[in-house]
Amino acid sequence: MGTEREALLQAVDALWSDKLYKIILSAPASGAKETSVGTEGAPRRAEVRRIVLNRLDAGWQAERYTAKQVFHENLSAGEARSLVEEELSGAFRQCGAWDGEWEHTIRISQKGKVTGMRKRLAAAQAPKAKTEHNRKKQYLLEEGTVIPPLVDMGVFTADGKVVRSMYDKYRQINRFVELIDDEIDALPADQTIRIVDFGCGKSYLTFILYYYLVHLKGRDVRITGLDLKADVIGRCNQAAEKYGYDRLHFQVGDIGGYESPDPVDMVVSLHACDTATDHALYHAVRWKAKLIFSVPCCQHELNRQMEGGSLPILTRYGIVKERTAALMTDAVRANLLTESGYRTQLLEFVDLSHTPKNLLIRAVRTVLPASVRKQARREVEELKEAFGFQPTLDRLLSGEER
Repeated sequence: MGTEREALLQAVDALWSDKLYKIILSAPASGAKETSVGTEGAPRRAEVRRIVLNRLDAGWQAERYTAKQVFHENLSAGEARSLVEEELSGAFRQCGAWDGEWEHTIRISQKGKVTGMRKRLAAAQAPKAKTEHNRKKQYLLEEGTVIPPLVDMGVFTADGKVVRSMYDKYRQINRFVELIDDEIDALPADQTIRIVDFGCGKSYLTFILYYYLVHLKGRDVRITGLDLKADVIGRCNQAAEKYGYDRLHFQVGDIGGYESPDPVDMVVSLHACDTATDHALYHAVRWKAKLIFSVPCCQHELNRQMEGGSLPILTRYGIVKERTAALMTDAVRANLLTESGYRTQLLEFVDLSHTPKNLLIRAVRTVLPASVRKQARREVEELKEAFGFQPTLDRLLSGEER
């Protein structure tokens, strides 16, 4: 397998050049499916029959053809090359590429043997270059800028270029920053912004958040990262000192018992396990934090409590019960935040270290009509009655648990 992969990379090396302007991937491998056509929309499960890449002024555009539709995605040169390599590693068995002088072909046999060849073309034989294009996506964390945490994470090279194999993580990190950037105006522009990151772990996104707020937005911030692991906290503080992030501090502590000495403007909680997320959200509401960003995980509480009631089909099968309980947990959390005066959304978020997609709770403190808050409460009560559970966040906010 390693030899076949190496042969494929050598074949792509042989055809790739600055003059290359069109690539066609064809001959789908048997049973190959595309599970995430496009990067911004909802994932689709569709059989992709052909991918055409056209070089444009600002990079490349990939056109993915299914039986009924075509999807477009704008790419940098590195992303385009990475796409060709990955798609030929399993989804397609043939590649044609043109650079104006040569037609390059890569064929992959059923047994995985890679054959590369080229032939000189007359001008009349070469396909026309595509010149029109959509505007290339502009990322908040721009390639070509040296961002020390991204260099240490292996996403950027030392001179600020995206490592070819790390484009997915590069896009995921930018997506996280975009989710915050959408609501940045809710934070004060003329005073210190105080942020608490609960369950910060290795703090990859905490460092990115600091860079975004301080170096890109010019805000005065004070960020505290909290985690139970002393060794991890020690390394995070060393990294903050190394980067010169003097307004970022990490400390050992438990989410449930944490008390902030200062008012808190924003609470971040990424992957605090099970009811630890509820304690983080409770603190945010209690502090009247203006912004909340939370990616829950391990939602076991309701799974242990819920009963079938009038819908036993949802609790009969273990996997269905587990997933239903997880979705109900986050829906209840969102409603409780709405009742507490937050404009709340549940958004899709791809974690940096796991392939499954997670939900991100984004909440902005605002003035909501009483009818909206009452409706949110009524829906929670109906769900509790139907399935017989008592969510921790509800008990915390009602004062039943501390």
